[in-house]
Amino acid sequence: MTVSRVALLTAGGFAPCLSSAVGGLIERYTEIAPEVEIIAYKYGYHGLLTGNYITIDDEARASAGNLHNFGGSPIGNSRVKLTNAKDLVKRGLVKEGEDPLQVAAKQLRKDGVDVLHTIGGDDTNTTAADLAAYLEDNGYHMIVVGLPKTIDNDVIPIRQSLGAWTAAEQASRFAQNVIGEHRSNPRMLIVHEVMGRHCGWLTAAAAKAYREWLPTQKWAPALGLTQERWDVHGIFLPEMHFDLDAEAERLRGVMDELGNVNIFLSEGAGVPEIVAEMEAKGEEVERDPFGHVKLDKINPGQWFAKQFAEKIGAEKVMVQKSGYFSRSARANAEDLRLIKSMTDLAVQCAFEDVSGVIGHDEEQGNVLRAIEFPRIAGGKAFDITQEWFTDLMSEIGQSVEAAENTDH
Repeated sequence: MTVSRVALLTAGGFAPCLSSAVGGLIERYTEIAPEVEIIAYKYGYHGLLTGNYITIDDEARASAGNLHNFGGSPIGNSRVKLTNAKDLVKRGLVKEGEDPLQVAAKQLRKDGVDVLHTIGGDDTNTTAADLAAYLEDNGYHMIVVGLPKTIDNDVIPIRQSLGAWTAAEQASRFAQNVIGEHRSNPRMLIVHEVMGRHCGWLTAAAAKAYREWLPTQKWAPALGLTQERWDVHGIFLPEMHFDLDAEAERLRGVMDELGNVNIFLSEGAGVPEIVAEMEAKGEEVERDPFGHVKLDKINPGQWFAKQFAEKIGAEKVMVQKSGYFSRSARANAEDLRLIKSMTDLAVQCAFEDVSGVIGHDEEQGNVLRAIEFPRIAGGKAFDITQEWFTDLMSEIGQSVEAAENTDH
């Protein structure tokens, strides 16, 4: 396929891959086809709807490698859902009666885009596929090659999404400081709330990374500095069923013995119970343009802390969220290698006229390929029966039982 103009956009929440992926795509096109024009829509679909983009000129190409050293997104993100016309009208991004998909498609056609690279989650990438289909139906061929970005690592059927490894490492680093607070008061309860709306992978991986850090340290038990006090004493994920009273009884024993309790909590754990409790009280449950419950409004960490505090006799409670610390970090070495392999293949697919989302396909032998858009979905549940996770739970003395329904 002849490629004259390529467009990039990043969308959804941040992950430690966006900046590097943008840089990687620019570097690869410059390396093998410097004549191809590149533009980047500012703030994702927000910029696409408004025609707001930057042109990647020679100066930008020369400095693209610097993007690997930073987190965030240099071209900007936004939470814009093209199928939510009411929200887009309210925000002034489309006019009343306009079809947002049509507005975006017309802009792509006007801008002469042959290839659109979307770096985002399942919503971002499947929306881009809808745009390509709309254009095709209207006589305009455009290739869409997406890259899977989510720290939750929950895109079906992709084995490992970009940024997730780094986010887990950074959540562990965050905990290494926060858990130091456990001696700031007698009978201290610390809840480390980790991002993960439907999937507990990030919380589990962060806890694993943290517990791998613990034995690398030199302790001073005679001075009260013990690995047991710094350890993880409870992990709670959306995919797990747990008896609150039974867990409280177990953690009460930990509190009585050590004088503190440290919990790793996925922000999606217990959400159905919290929402049901709020709605029973007649309270409004706020949702975002995608229909997701606004987790910062219902505060799962505070809810769990409240439930446990009295039951385990905590005198002081601290709830700390590592989400923004983790998701805005620069990509680590593992993610940089994954980003490089995915961006190179994404550019290759563009020239071969192949659309899809780049990833290791779990349903086809974990081969790195452009996965067909109809097969892409979000909300992949974390498999809590994996040996590394069951071993982790056994080590901290917590039983593992799957929730009755993990189909999100």
